[in-house]
Amino acid sequence: MNIKHILLTTLCLFTFVGSCFAQNNQNQSINTRSDFWEKVRFGGGLGLSFGNNNTQITVAPFALYEINQYVALGPGLNYTYQKFGDFKSTLYGVSAIVLANPIQELQLSAELEQLRVNQSQRGFEDNDFWNTALFMGAGYRLGGVVAGIRYNVLFQDGESIYAEAWQPFVRVYF
Repeated sequence: MNIKHILLTTLCLFTFVGSCFAQNNQNQSINTRSDFWEKVRFGGGLGLSFGNNNTQITVAPFALYEINQYVALGPGLNYTYQKFGDFKSTLYGVSAIVLANPIQELQLSAELEQLRVNQSQRGFEDNDFWNTALFMGAGYRLGGVVAGIRYNVLFQDGESIYAEAWQPFVRVYF
């Protein structure tokens, strides 16, 4: 089974599970009126790193809409600035995430990320390109904090802005 089959199977599974939970939630709340904003959660990440001729700043906010207690989805933004000596890089873009919580402590995720990358280094031609990543992840959830690991199924060694396909993560939302 190649990576395309795994990817398609995983996305179908998330879609099926999400629609089942959403349908169940809709049937249970036909006579109740919900407020959209009560189901919206905000969160994100902030990264700062400074060193000897080294700067890295990342801002990555996101919003989640909780369809029910099991499924949430939403958009995110990402901006990163990096400077290492003569090398400078700016990354900016969007992402879409689907979260599934089959049990309270376990969170499964699928996140599609599209980033524009602008790189420059003194003495070299500027390099501008798009980088696409599709992360499948699992994490331990405690309230609004999730810590886990995710895998970029589109990762190709030497052709990605990421050094490795596997990445740890901490997700915080309110």
